[in-house]
Amino acid sequence: MTEKGLRIRDLRVTVDGNEILRGIDLSVEPGSVHALMGPNGSGKSTLAFAITGHPSYKVTSGSVTLDGEELLGLSPDKRAKAGLFLSFQYPAAIPGVSVANLVRTARRAVRADDLPPAQFRKLIYEKLEVLDMDDALMSRYVNDGFSGGEKKRLEMLQLALLGPKYAILDETDSGLDVDALRAVGDSIAAMRASDDGKHTGFLVITHYPRILQYVKADRVHIMLDGRIVKSGGPELANVIERDGYEAIRDEVADAIS
Repeated sequence: MTEKGLRIRDLRVTVDGNEILRGIDLSVEPGSVHALMGPNGSGKSTLAFAITGHPSYKVTSGSVTLDGEELLGLSPDKRAKAGLFLSFQYPAAIPGVSVANLVRTARRAVRADDLPPAQFRKLIYEKLEVLDMDDALMSRYVNDGFSGGEKKRLEMLQLALLGPKYAILDETDSGLDVDALRAVGDSIAAMRASDDGKHTGFLVITHYPRILQYVKADRVHIMLDGRIVKSGGPELANVIERDGYEAIRDEVADAIS
């Protein structure tokens, strides 16, 4: 029987010869939400890029499997086709490319024989309604002149249309005001309530716990110096809010020395 889940085992990663990840073990089950927290420079984004296949991040040991399929030998596009999605901290603007063309091309890339054009257009407008987004967005150029909130909403639309098995959200709360953050949380909740999104597993990478007010986590993991040093329930985020990361560092000092 295939072992379901996004499973990371003893993952070690270097960047420009410097070891950033020092043996990461983490599992995200279908339909669950895991939060990965840590201060800047702890290796959180390195983990996201290594999992999704960024060429600047060299995996020196370990494995990453998606529902039993080893990902590390696959190109980034094949990892996406296997069911992996990455939401970027700073989504790039693409002048000249409309949102409609982007989402149509992305859907075809991961589901080549999926929906005929008329049904796909219907799906787009269904998702726009669910996410409470203006359909005028479809004719705009990708992230060109978008506010921070609009960029994140567009990523949530891509997430809803692609319907991945596992989604990594890298610092999704970066630069967002409270209203935009709530909109992102509502978008994720709406996707998880839908038939095609309720089995998606999420790894939410964040520095601050505020996004977890809007995206409820089942498990919280703390990363320091390239290692996951503590895991627990959602209450662990409240500990970070109250005491900060240094309190965790002092608590686990022997383990990370």
